[in-house]
Amino acid sequence: MIWKKASRHGTFLSSKEEVASVNMASAPPLETAEFGGHLQPPSYEESMTPQYTHGPGLPPAYTKMAHQQYPTQVHSQAYPPAHSPISPIVSVQTIYMQPGVVYGHLPVHTHCPACAQMVVTRLEHNPGTMAWLTCAGLFIFGCIYGCCLIPFCLDGLKDVTHRCPNCSKPLGVYKRL
Repeated sequence: MIWKKASRHGTFLSSKEEVASVNMASAPPLETAEFGGHLQPPSYEESMTPQYTHGPGLPPAYTKMAHQQYPTQVHSQAYPPAHSPISPIVSVQTIYMQPGVVYGHLPVHTHCPACAQMVVTRLEHNPGTMAWLTCAGLFIFGCIYGCCLIPFCLDGLKDVTHRCPNCSKPLGVYKRL
């Protein structure tokens, strides 16, 4: 291996490194010929100069230029028409889901699935667990002469059933306990 001292930097280069640096400096310029049969885009100078040779007063963007013709693609698979007898007919049914509806002790504005109307529910109060437990508690504490039946007269202690005012179907139930 031959070592030579580089004059400028004071470093030593081997003969292989020197040959590699010489080969890199003398590499041929990049060919600007056509790659793969495609036309090359114009240079910056060519694209910036006005070219009004194709018609009176038309800018180059609106003139007809010779373009390379691309081969058309032939699809071997044939698609059936949209309304062919082999395509099935699909019917769509709309279902209304109301995840945010909370039935409470007040009427609610909601959608009735039975009659498909937007309605404000009609309330129906029925004695439930809360009314019966209050009655039993009053009976134990001495209200045996009919006072223990008061919870069955108070709507605040009864369960609430929400019904549609049009078709009377139950839409939801609110239980006190």
